[in-house]
Amino acid sequence: MAIGVFDSGLGGLTVLKAAVEKLPEQAFVYYGDNANTPYGSKTDAEIYDLTIAGITRLFDAGCDLVILACNSASAVALHDLQVNWLVSDKRVLGVFVPMIEELTRRDWGDNSPPTHTGLQNVALFATPATVSSGAFERELKFRARDVEVVGEACVGLVAAIEEGDSLGAEALVDAHVATLLETLPNPQAAVLGCTHYPLVEERFRAALPDATRILVQPEIVANSLEDYLRRHPRFVASGGVSYLTSGDPVEVSRSAERFLGHSLTFSAA
Repeated sequence: MAIGVFDSGLGGLTVLKAAVEKLPEQAFVYYGDNANTPYGSKTDAEIYDLTIAGITRLFDAGCDLVILACNSASAVALHDLQVNWLVSDKRVLGVFVPMIEELTRRDWGDNSPPTHTGLQNVALFATPATVSSGAFERELKFRARDVEVVGEACVGLVAAIEEGDSLGAEALVDAHVATLLETLPNPQAAVLGCTHYPLVEERFRAALPDATRILVQPEIVANSLEDYLRRHPRFVASGGVSYLTSGDPVEVSRSAERFLGHSLTFSAA
């Protein structure tokens, strides 16, 4: 069976790309809810309903395992849908857990009390929905004690990246980093908590202090997925990659080519 990868738009393609490079024989189905993007400025109720609809579409496509490659959806909807909605034979994995595992060097299955891990503070760059949810801080506190998290809602950055406005995106990165550094001048680590942000990682690197460790999601999530499949081989299946969208397939295919630099062909979901 294919593994589903769901995002509100094109950002999840960065996670898919890393996953395909790590697992070239695995079948994947990508679904971008481009008709409703972005999620980061929507209400929690809207995000929850759209996330359920997107995951359901991938389940209908034969995907029993879905990677929720949207940080806003992971922050707002994932915990509740896993507890109250998900049926027992299906799995939905988010993108926060691998980042927190990487930050704290503790496996998610480690249910011992939170400890001092050497991590003192973290800068979180993400969408307004992700920052306001407090989900990253809440999950981090289950693993690590006394860690200060300073979030910066990067308003406008997703839109600039998807529109191919590189100058605008760079200016927004500079402005948001400068704002965060006013509160936390020397962050020990910086989490780029949106799957679009790896495309402007170099700008974040230039704007942040040299000593700040930057964590981006695609490679970390791909490594985590490889480990998960090793432990749950029933989700492994050979095949290619297909692309679905709730938007105009022709326009989304054009945008995806601009986004990643090579052609992709989307079909109507």
